[in-house]
Amino acid sequence: MTARASVDVSRPLEGVLYQKRDGIATITLDRPERGNSLAPPMMRIFQALWQDVRDDDSIRVAVITASGERHFCTGMDVAEVEGDDAGEVFRDAPFAESVLWSPHQNHVWKPVLCAVNGLCVGGGLHFVVDSDIVLASRNASFMDTHVNVGMVGAIENIGLARRMPLGAALRMTLLGRHYRMTAERAHQLGLVDELVDHPGALLPAALEMARLLARNSPRAVSLSKQAIWGSLEVGYRDSLEQGWSLLRSHWRHPDFSEGPQAFSEKRDPVWNPDPKARSGEGDS
Repeated sequence: MTARASVDVSRPLEGVLYQKRDGIATITLDRPERGNSLAPPMMRIFQALWQDVRDDDSIRVAVITASGERHFCTGMDVAEVEGDDAGEVFRDAPFAESVLWSPHQNHVWKPVLCAVNGLCVGGGLHFVVDSDIVLASRNASFMDTHVNVGMVGAIENIGLARRMPLGAALRMTLLGRHYRMTAERAHQLGLVDELVDHPGALLPAALEMARLLARNSPRAVSLSKQAIWGSLEVGYRDSLEQGWSLLRSHWRHPDFSEGPQAFSEKRDPVWNPDPKARSGEGDS
């Protein structure tokens, strides 16, 4: 668990609006004059916001969106990358201490919806790939420009490869500004879960979904989310090893031999309901 952020989320926040109502927390990127871009000091703000969502028992669901209809988030404000606060983001430290923008990076196990209006670029993809359900208006589009400004597309881009086909993630990552994925294409590929026809209908649709989620068992929802996200933490090789171990553990169970024997004898098998039973034990 990362250290608690020293930001008071009950006070006005730089570039972000935060509201809690009826069990739903709404986080709104609010720098429309700068494309709702991210400034380095905002990472600690987001760390504090996600910690509040995580730890406030009255919050059942969170929604992250942005002000205006033109931009959801244009990523890190390049003009501020060389500023005095750049060290907030570019830290030569372990990942868990250095990247704290998204709910997943802050261990939030409550459902999080992302409502995307307009253009989403670079760092804005943190919120998309690490939310549970993504809604987008048809005017939304997605692009990654890390390589165009001499940076490595890695963290958000790995998330892209988890949510849609590898080729699509690589195309967005490697072509940079030369490729912009439309909302419709993102929906076809699975990056977006629901399309909304008009930007003005986006947040109401997200809040209605949030209200439905809030009616479910908080513990059941949390554990269900952990189960599904947790499955992504294990790579293919580890999955095979785990499967092989489970398969071998069944070799000594009576059912492993009963099935083939019943098949050869053309009869129905008689299964042993005891998962701990072992072949040969208790035989005379």
